[in-house]
Amino acid sequence: MQTPRYGARLARWEAALEWPMFALAVVFVVLYAISVIGNLQGRDAMPIEIALVAVWAAFAVDYVVCLVLAEPRRRWFVRHLHELAIVVLPFLRPLRLLRLITVVTVLQRAAGWAFRGRVTLYVVASAGLLVLIAGLAVLDAEQNAQGANITTFADAIWWAFVTITTVGYGDFYPVTGAGRLIAVGLMIAGIALIGSVTATFASWFVEQIGRAQRAEGDAALERSDA
Repeated sequence: MQTPRYGARLARWEAALEWPMFALAVVFVVLYAISVIGNLQGRDAMPIEIALVAVWAAFAVDYVVCLVLAEPRRRWFVRHLHELAIVVLPFLRPLRLLRLITVVTVLQRAAGWAFRGRVTLYVVASAGLLVLIAGLAVLDAEQNAQGANITTFADAIWWAFVTITTVGYGDFYPVTGAGRLIAVGLMIAGIALIGSVTATFASWFVEQIGRAQRAEGDAALERSDA
């Protein structure tokens, strides 16, 4: 039986909270989308802002509990600094959903097409999620800025799609500092996703070559034995 990386207590906590936290993350994104797309301001935005703070508080509690349960605690803290940023910086909260895609487990290695199918699913899901989150975030940053050309949800999604694919038509572009920061992050993520796909197919080719060589070796041994 494989020993949990950071202790059995943390493994049990994460297993128990995996789906509830995923559901909270989905709720967060839905509320965030309503707030951004509706361009809610002032008192109109207050109920959604309260709900968003409540979800963020649940994320913060989850982080603190994980830190307390982790063994060794210092190593878990160092290797999960991005989660601390997600909890501390409200701007990054939607990225929490990336960790909560539970339909696939990227670090779990399997053989053959089953593994590659799951990686492909992960890449597709991650790309779609990044497009959605980046689109919402850039719309939030841009839609009320002077001289902005990303002012609708459709424009934001189109911009996010062409940016993550590194096409970059240039018909829409951010004019605010926050929007440009989102663009930089999305470009880096797009390059990383392309690298993941490339590495997946490269490993598949290496595996096929290895199988062919082993088959030839086995055939040669059988001939020599005969």
